[in-house]
Amino acid sequence: MRLGVTDHIDCAHLLAGHPKCGQLHGHTYRIEMTVEGEAKGGMLLDFAELKQQLRSVLARYDHRHWNDFLDYPTVENICERLAGEVASVVAFPFTLRVYEGHAKWAETDRGRAR
Repeated sequence: MRLGVTDHIDCAHLLAGHPKCGQLHGHTYRIEMTVEGEAKGGMLLDFAELKQQLRSVLARYDHRHWNDFLDYPTVENICERLAGEVASVVAFPFTLRVYEGHAKWAETDRGRAR
C-alpha cells in the first residue's frame, strides 16, 4: 500500500554562474512524499502524522534562502537534502518528489529509514 501527502514551501536561491538562474529569485516548491508499507487494521499511517513528519523537516526551509544551506541549490540537491532529513523522521520506505515551480521536479526513493 502507498500513502502520500503534499506540502509547499517558498524559498529563494541563486545558482552562481548560471546564465538564467544566477540572479536571486524564488520559487514555490511543492513536495510530495509517498510512503509504502503494509496497512494494519485498515490503515498504514494517519495522514495527520505523515503530514506532521514532513512539515517538521520543511518548516526549517520555508521562506528562507537555499544558499544558506546548500552551495549549489539545484532542485536535485534540494531533493537529496530533504530526503536525508525526512529519512530520520519517517519509519517507512518513501519516495520524495520536489517540484520547483509548476512543471520541473526531482525525485528520489529511500528504503527503510529506521
